[in-house]
Amino acid sequence: MSKSGFDKYVEPTEAPRLSEYNFSIDASGIVSAIGRIKDTRWPRPLQIDPAQRNPNHICKYHGTHGHKTEDCRQLREEVARLFNESHLREFLSDRAKNHFKNRDSNRQNEQEKPQHVIYMIVGGVDIPQGPVFKRTKVTITREKQTRDYLPEETLSFNDEDAEGIEQPHNEALVISILMNKIQVKRMLIDTDSSTNIVRLRVVEQLGLQDQVVPATQVLNVFNMANETTKGEIILPVNVAETIHEKKFYVIEGDIRYNVLLGRPWIHNMRAVLSTLHQVLKFPISEGIKMVYGEPPAAKEIFAIDEVVPVLTLSSTKESESKGMR
Repeated sequence: MSKSGFDKYVEPTEAPRLSEYNFSIDASGIVSAIGRIKDTRWPRPLQIDPAQRNPNHICKYHGTHGHKTEDCRQLREEVARLFNESHLREFLSDRAKNHFKNRDSNRQNEQEKPQHVIYMIVGGVDIPQGPVFKRTKVTITREKQTRDYLPEETLSFNDEDAEGIEQPHNEALVISILMNKIQVKRMLIDTDSSTNIVRLRVVEQLGLQDQVVPATQVLNVFNMANETTKGEIILPVNVAETIHEKKFYVIEGDIRYNVLLGRPWIHNMRAVLSTLHQVLKFPISEGIKMVYGEPPAAKEIFAIDEVVPVLTLSSTKESESKGMR
């Protein structure tokens, strides 16, 4: 690998040394322990000429000589990965166990509160019409285990997911998300869109207008009309405490939603949605996260104005003239 700045940028942070974990077993014991973990990744054979390796140093992880087990960089990286997935915790000292238990508990209970909320910006003040049944919530369900203890990654929907939803309905899936620690409402998830879109006024309210990179793209909307973008921006999208940075096209036109998440975000999250059940599901290491939609917001976004037939003035005059004859 070259020593260019790009290579330095993508190079991962060095994994901690094994001694920093305060394990109750030595490096050889760690290798034996990870050998009993099903998803352990074993290293490729060393590429260095055996004649040039130190014959006095043995690595149990590579199964050959050349360096000590406790100094093996690839072993340190694998231990770090497994440790972050809650493996090897049983070999910690009691003090270290309590430390990581408290840290993980704090991370799970910690939820960032939005600094303020961006509602629908078109049409002035956002005033709900009539009673609103608030159903938006986030839950985590544990993945079921198969006979060989592999997690089932199948995402499915059932009648329980649709509890509280008035049926039948034709609503799209609209949720609220966090962007730059600000809650943004009227967020449409659209599997038919090949891009992520955000309104310019939303970017301004997020205070990130200086991060918009000028770029002109022509987007085709559903009625075959064209919308020219004002630029591009990378935004952190926080959905149910799962954060991913994605590129958005910035547009200035008046649209009824604030943000549109298309297939780039949906596929990156490995998410599956059901508009019928008004639920979005995506897998995480602990299980499956579920985000419920906001049907009242979807109704407001896609409301169809009632068309009332009106008689024209000319028709009225013609009728009156015919009656006078």
